[in-house]
Amino acid sequence: MTIKRNDFDRVINKFGFRTRNTDHLHAYFEHDGNVVVRTKRSHTRGDLPFSHAIRQQMKLSNTEFTQAARCHIDRNGYIEILRRKGVIPDRQQ
Repeated sequence: MTIKRNDFDRVINKFGFRTRNTDHLHAYFEHDGNVVVRTKRSHTRGDLPFSHAIRQQMKLSNTEFTQAARCHIDRNGYIEILRRKGVIPDRQQ
């Protein structure tokens, strides 16, 4: 699966990633004051190189990323995915 630049931008904006623009667009997801996910994309147009690595860094499967790009997953849904995968600790522990 390849990720298009617009899909990447839509997903990181919807999930509330903070960004920093350098030679690449760096994106950081913070939860409870801690950075828990980091990724970056190049400034190329169209399909992004290293789409597989970007998706893995965001801790999303192909299906989950597609659902997020199509607006089926919001920020709270993303947090639940990260909890389920052990990236964010469960509050009941």
